[in-house]
Amino acid sequence: MRHIILPAMIAATAFAGFMGAQIAQSSSGASAQVTTPATTFGDETVSPNPIVVELFTSQGCSSCPPADMLASRLAKDSSLLVISRPVTYWDRLGWKDTLAREENTRLQRTYASKGKAGSGVYTPQMVVNGGGGAVGSREGDIRSLVRLAKNEAGPVIETNRDDNGDVTVTIKGQSRYMAGVSLVALSSSETVQVGRGENGGRKLHYTNVVKSERNLGSWDGTSMRLKLSSKDLNVSGADKYAIIVQRPGSGPIVGAKLLDI
Repeated sequence: MRHIILPAMIAATAFAGFMGAQIAQSSSGASAQVTTPATTFGDETVSPNPIVVELFTSQGCSSCPPADMLASRLAKDSSLLVISRPVTYWDRLGWKDTLAREENTRLQRTYASKGKAGSGVYTPQMVVNGGGGAVGSREGDIRSLVRLAKNEAGPVIETNRDDNGDVTVTIKGQSRYMAGVSLVALSSSETVQVGRGENGGRKLHYTNVVKSERNLGSWDGTSMRLKLSSKDLNVSGADKYAIIVQRPGSGPIVGAKLLDI
């Protein structure tokens, strides 16, 4: 299947209409939404914070493996923080996704409700910095969104680990808005043998899969210091951790850092 994959309950006519609207939006709406270069692919200016690229994917979606492979390639770019978020709404179609989390599904629906370019509840989808999105296997569209990602005056995030394994996170900056701070536990690599469904018999590979998320508090636009214990950084199945600073209601992501631990 070459096109966007929607849950089976959506009628074919709605599918066709959505396809046309999203393709048009991804080419014209994205450029209207953001205007300031923020990252680099080559010689362009690099943002002080990595651009966060969230992939909504599913083991039950036959169009998703190319997007999963793209996520793996993008994750090698240090100016990006790629996060895979397997969703649950394909589970009823013959195979229950072993990595899916209902929290991922809810987040995608919240993003969709904001009506940004490329929004909607479909797989595969990549959302850039909590804003515009595109079909997750269309590398050119994703790279365009990354280049255009809005470079707001986000915070500077610093980390320091002591001899006990505890990590101090310092968030510095000046802002007139509030933002939530969360700790995301990730598994850098997952391989799954799919037994049934559209990908039945295939071995699929995933990058930076969310294992857990925990709210750490709110950043009020001034200096903030948080302490993470070694227990906080010992989530089952996780081998890396990231700090995400995001405006309320799953708004724009204004800061991010992969912890150096």
